[in-house]
Amino acid sequence: MKTQISFTCLLILLAATLPLHSQETSIYEWRGIDRLGIYPDQNLLKAWPEEGPALVWEYEGVGNGYGSPVFTPDNKLYIMGEADSLAWLIVLDHNGQFLWKKDFGNEWVKNYNGARCAPTVAGNEVYVTSGMGTIYCFNRHNGEKLWSIDMVNDLGGEFPLYGFSEAVAIEGNRMFCTPGGPVHNVVALNRFTGELIWSNPGKGERSAYHQPKVITVGDQSILVTFTAYTMLGLDTNTGDLLWVHDQENIPPEERKPGSGDTHSNSILYEDGFITYVEGDGNCTVKLALSPDGSTITDVWRNTDFDSYMGGFIKLGDWMYGCGSAKPALRSLNTQTGEIGSELKTASGNIISADGMLYYYNFRGEVLLIKPDGPNMELISKFRITKGQKEHFAHPVVHNGLLIIRHGDVLQAYQITRS
Repeated sequence: MKTQISFTCLLILLAATLPLHSQETSIYEWRGIDRLGIYPDQNLLKAWPEEGPALVWEYEGVGNGYGSPVFTPDNKLYIMGEADSLAWLIVLDHNGQFLWKKDFGNEWVKNYNGARCAPTVAGNEVYVTSGMGTIYCFNRHNGEKLWSIDMVNDLGGEFPLYGFSEAVAIEGNRMFCTPGGPVHNVVALNRFTGELIWSNPGKGERSAYHQPKVITVGDQSILVTFTAYTMLGLDTNTGDLLWVHDQENIPPEERKPGSGDTHSNSILYEDGFITYVEGDGNCTVKLALSPDGSTITDVWRNTDFDSYMGGFIKLGDWMYGCGSAKPALRSLNTQTGEIGSELKTASGNIISADGMLYYYNFRGEVLLIKPDGPNMELISKFRITKGQKEHFAHPVVHNGLLIIRHGDVLQAYQITRS
């Protein structure tokens, strides 16, 4: 059920979400442009009223889940949810009005039941992945099913302890996913037909809840993804394995599902360097790539900056993200790998827009934070009271609205100055 709150329509002359990888096909996906969590909105409030920003609309009925919505410029948002053990793709307009929905098989209900990830939209298609490992491609305008594949039954994949949680990556006519397992560990499928283009056995490990990314180094296009104890770099055209980067936190004889194998955050690639952040594995590491992308070398490591699944933000020379072993929001110098400061709060998920940090913690608090190099100042906060289960979904900023998902409820708050 959708409830309109006060301002019926909020029209901001701002692009919804910008195209990401391909100049020919616009791609809209988890955490926005290049999966960085930095949204292009401007003229946003620098402080909120004590009770929080005004609620513009809410929609109750997106189903159980933790995945964020994805917005497209044609007045649609796409979000996934679970209801009655089924996986659903739900489509609303930008004012929270219901348009249509489609089910795509069984959803994960063994633990933390609900949809795990965000849809990926490319051109006229939308791609969704259930926790059970089924990938569906729909016509994003009318919900017509175009193709589907089961990563376990069709590709020999292996279930992670908490189900699959991967928002697929797109480049050109290829769609990339990580079934895990000894044969089709990482694959590229024709995104229009679902046919296998290439397959690589990787290290034969399980999928690791990771959100893969395509980067370009010189003339080389590289898919960067994680499996349980390894980061992999693969040629996107051929599937050849270019390099591997081991996670050294768990000795091989102690490795098992749920033990040090969660690598949820998408990597950052900038100026020839990869930086990744995680709670498991090596925590935070900066790597230098060779000019042709064929090799990697360590630059620095930090084990105190250990965001488990909350993402991280880079502004200038500083990164910001939550701690897991010792919960707090921390800043980190990207040149040296040293911690700058910390702000006491629970673990959570972080995004940025208009120079501010937005932090939605696992206690249900939404914090507005002003970053200043190593320092962070808490400006305002309010609490999410509607919805149920864990506060795990990453927030989104779109057209002057702060979008928060808590379980079955999606809410939009006005954060523009006018």
